[in-house]
Amino acid sequence: MDLGIIIAVIMLVVWAVWTFALNAPGWAHILLTVGVFLLFYRIVIRGTPGYPKGRKE
Repeated sequence: MDLGIIIAVIMLVVWAVWTFALNAPGWAHILLTVGVFLLFYRIVIRGTPGYPKGRKE
């Protein structure tokens, strides 16, 4: 799995806990915005033809 996808999922989990359990301020929702953007971006970039698939031997 890609490191960017892992970071995006962690950001979304932190946002969810912070929002629903701790009554987060409005600016905390930037984690949701950035996390969803990063997740979509990394999924799309993995499917492009120029993306490196690993070592070429």
